Parts: sequence; C-alpha cells; structure tokens
Amino acid sequence: MGDWRVLLTDGLHASGKDILNTAASVDDCADISADELLKIVGNYDAVIVRGRTKMTPEIFGAAKRLKVVGRAGVGVDNINLVSAREHGVVVVNAPVSTSLAVAELTIGLMFAVARMIPRADSSMKSGKWIKKELEGVELNGKTLGVIGVGNIGCAVAGRAGMLGMRVLGYDPAFDEVKACVAKPVDLEQLYAESDFITIHVPLIEDTRGLINAQALAKMKHGVRLICAARGGVIEEEALLKALNSGQVAAAALDVFAKEPPGLTELVAHPNVIATPHVGAQTEEAQNRASEDIASEVLNGLRGANLRWRVA
Repeated sequence: MGDWRVLLTDGLHASGKDILNTAASVDDCADISADELLKIVGNYDAVIVRGRTKMTPEIFGAAKRLKVVGRAGVGVDNINLVSAREHGVVVVNAPVSTSLAVAELTIGLMFAVARMIPRADSSMKSGKWIKKELEGVELNGKTLGVIGVGNIGCAVAGRAGMLGMRVLGYDPAFDEVKACVAKPVDLEQLYAESDFITIHVPLIEDTRGLINAQALAKMKHGVRLICAARGGVIEEEALLKALNSGQVAAAALDVFAKEPPGLTELVAHPNVIATPHVGAQTEEAQNRASEDIASEVLNGLRGANLRWRVA
C-alpha cells in the first residue's frame, strides 16, 4: 500500500476498492455532506465521486494536496473543471463503462412509452381492466431521432435499427455523425421527421435548455421523447406544456433538472414515465465503472498515461 489517500464520497463497487487498496489508503465516506467534505478534503490525494457530490470551487480551494478527481461514470457536470485546472487537479471519468446499461434502459423506455406499460401494470394492481384505453404504437416502421451519437447514442441507434426503426442522428459536438447506423441529419430535419426522439448529450452551456418551447414546436405532433442523459437539457416547464397540449404524446425521463425532483406536476403527469436516474444502475455497469475509475485514478496519481482525462 502506498502513501496516497483516496476518498470515496458516493461509494464504489468492491472490485474497484480492491484495485485502489493495492496502492493507496481508502476511506469510504458514502453520502458525506458538502460541509463535512469541505472539512476533510484537504487530507486526500484523490477523490472519487458519482453524480451526487458537487466538486465546487470551495472544495478545490480546500483540497491542498488533491491531485486527481475521478468520476465513476460519464457526466462531469458536478465537477467544476475550471477550478480543477486552476488548482492543477487532473479530472478523469469512466465514459464507456455504463454505456450499454444506459442504452438498454433507453430501449426499455421506448417500449414503455409506446405501449404504456407502467399504466397497464398500475391499473392491474388497482384491480382495473382498462384494455380498451391502452392502444399503443409499434416501434417497427417508426423514425427514431438520436440527439447525441457518442457511445450511448450509437448503441441505441444500432438496437433501434434491429427493431425495424429508421434512425436519424444529430450531434452538436461533431461536424459529422460518428459511424453508426443513424443517418446524419441536421436538427431541423430530425425534429420534423422523428416519431420518437432520444437524447444523449452532456449538460454543457451549448446543450442546456436545448429542448425548449421552440424546439418542441418544431417536432412532429404526437412525438414521444426519451431522456436518460442529463437534467437541464430539457426545459421541463416547456415539456409540461407540450404534454398538456398533445404536441408531445408521452415522455420517459430518467433525469431531472433538480434531483430528486419530488412529486412535481411533470413527474405526476399521466403521460410521463419517470425513473430515478437509474440509467447506469446495473450490476455489470457498476462493476465496470468501479474498476475503470479505480485504475484511472491510480494512473493519475502515478503520472502514467491516462485513457479518459477530462481536465
């Protein structure tokens, strides 16, 4: 075991801890509060977080010996990258470990909004038989618009194609859509032609509020939306209005601008399927993420080559 100290703020799979324990002293302080983190972060060489912990400028300012921050997952919007750079802290993530899990959830949510599966289940558990009210639509022959065609978007596109869907792809981060089964189009065409739209972009300034009232108005009437990316990409008030008007037939949301969102009008809407940010919550994905980030953080501490450096 080395002299490095690593703090886990949101837990880590045992396999990841085993890797860290070969070279560092590890403290698992799952669910630590922001105030407590501020008090103790100065004792650590590395911190590994998930989406809950916010690595703010104040935290970086107090982390005098901090060398590496690892995100056990993809999104790093909870880490202030500007402050990390100012303090000479390397930021790494595990961008491929959870891709398959999120892609599979997305496909599941597409089936759920197409066939109103949660409503069918809840009605049966209430002793009701509402078969006539549950006429859905098929995925076969429909057009799917994929916004964001990185690892997850391409995985979704490939699976949707095997279901008989025509797939359109747009990515604001690339001049050309990455090679996958999605046909590259601009955003206007994607909005106009898609029966289903799924979103797979990070939350950055260019994507915050990307799906707003203007965007929703350009979509095909009765479109179905799926978002298992990041809260804040969709303007939730605009989506609620579009659901109430029928412009959006249904939506499946795994992420929200505020998490947990509570029982908001959007969450409670009969045409919304809401899940508590479970995209990466599979045993396999968590195992991969833990091992990937543990190895990457140790590489960062050693000054070795990094696969997934963010800052």
